[in-house]
Amino acid sequence: MKKYVIASTPILLGVICIIAKVFIGGNVAVDGRLEEPFFLLPIGFLLFFLGIVSLAGVALISMFKKTQVSK
Repeated sequence: MKKYVIASTPILLGVICIIAKVFIGGNVAVDGRLEEPFFLLPIGFLLFFLGIVSLAGVALISMFKKTQVSK
């Protein structure tokens, strides 16, 4: 069960990054530049999809080990 928590941690971190981007938002500087934490979006999506892949990998490995033990 611990391996599923470790594998799903990047999903949680990715969701936190995306939510933080929404709540932090952006503002316009005095000289007209847009200042916003854009880096949170690609990091959030990367962590989210990395978590999905790792969770699927752990589930597949666990499933294959159970089928080999029962034979």
